[in-house]
Amino acid sequence: QVQLVESGGGLVQAGDSLRLSCAASGRTFSMAWFRQAPGKEREFVAGVNRSGGITYYADSVKGRFTISRDNVKITVSLQMNSLKPEDTAVYYCAAGRNSGGRNTYEYNYWGQGTQVTVSS
Repeated sequence: QVQLVESGGGLVQAGDSLRLSCAASGRTFSMAWFRQAPGKEREFVAGVNRSGGITYYADSVKGRFTISRDNVKITVSLQMNSLKPEDTAVYYCAAGRNSGGRNTYEYNYWGQGTQVTVSS
C-alpha cells in the first residue's frame, strides 16, 4: 500500500502561481494530478511516466502547468502558472502500478486532496 500526501494548496489571485507537491511512501510507476470542482466529476490535469521523461496534460492547463517527479525523493510536483478562477478545485495526487493515463480507474492510490482557490 502506497500513501500519498499532498501539500501546497491555498488561496491566490488570478494570474498568480502556485506549486503543489505530493510525497509517496513507496515506489510507484505512473503519477498524476487530478482535480474536482464542486458539483463536477474528478478530471485529469497532468500525468508523468515512471522515468519522468514523458508528461501529458489536459488541454485546459497545457502551457500553464508543469508536472515533474523526483524518483529519489519519490515526489511529484505540479507547478501552476497564470492561474484562472476556473482552476479552483480540490487537487488530488494519484499513483499507479501500471502505465497510467487520463482516467481515474488507471490509478491505484490517491491522496487526500488539497484545496486550490483562485479569486478573480
